[in-house]
Amino acid sequence: MSATPPAGRPAAFRLPGYSVSVGPFTHLAEERDRLAGLAWRHFDVKQLGSTIGAEISGVDLRTDLPDEIVAELRAALDDYKVIFFRDQAMTPQEHVAFARRFGDLEVHPFLPSNTGEPELVRFEKTAEMSGYENSWHHDVTWRANPSMGAVLHAVAVPEHGGDTLFSDMYAAYDGLDAETRRAIDAMSAVHDFTQTFGTSMSAEDRRQAQEKYPPASHPVVCTHPSTKKLYLYVNRPFVSHIEGLDRGASLELLDRLCRQADAPENQCRFSWTRDAVAFWDNRAVQHYASSDYWPFTRTMERASIVGTRPARERP
Repeated sequence: MSATPPAGRPAAFRLPGYSVSVGPFTHLAEERDRLAGLAWRHFDVKQLGSTIGAEISGVDLRTDLPDEIVAELRAALDDYKVIFFRDQAMTPQEHVAFARRFGDLEVHPFLPSNTGEPELVRFEKTAEMSGYENSWHHDVTWRANPSMGAVLHAVAVPEHGGDTLFSDMYAAYDGLDAETRRAIDAMSAVHDFTQTFGTSMSAEDRRQAQEKYPPASHPVVCTHPSTKKLYLYVNRPFVSHIEGLDRGASLELLDRLCRQADAPENQCRFSWTRDAVAFWDNRAVQHYASSDYWPFTRTMERASIVGTRPARERP
């Protein structure tokens, strides 16, 4: 395990005339080295990114796992933010049963199930139905209580392409300058499904859906209920504006905050194989599904776990 850099560490600097900084992400060092020192009783782990992602082996998700293994998987999810498994040829029933070990499951109002399990959504992308998930986002942030996490199973994948990327939202927040962190500390953002799902609805269907799912206001910076760490909670697909700012200022700040997900230093990338599984914490990470495989087929099934309302805890 490498040593954490001493005090007086090198700093990044902003390129003249741009909002982009270059230089070492020294704020990752402590978490990177902490993760490198972890040991697990019931499975083996290969760390992927500096602070995010781990591939787990030695666990069969199709079985009725003992409570102590489920508890250790939950701990690994808290630590690595997203965990991956290979060669898990799950049936829809087994998929739902595994996900339910971590909480109640959602039924998505705009993505009806076509798997025989109401809580399981199939995403089948083909030459006729292309992938549009290639934007950094947390899932269903327009809900009052967005997902805690999601379990995604690869049913069929293209020979090349179709990777999913994940970005560490703790690191995204920590990488902001102190002035920006102070400015956004008490801000809230409005999340609205109409920016995405609403674009394909009729006016009447959209009106009825808005009655059931009105815009939700969530803190820009939230406290994770398990780890108590602060994470950045804004994304382009679902956030309409930041409360209290005019549209120009809101868009400028949102774009600057959303760019934090773009840094490869904050990310890990997972190349899918058939029957691979990703289980991510929908608070601690955002994800991006690379849409580079058209016209080939990519079929995934997802079960999402109900979460609590995002909040910013004060000392």
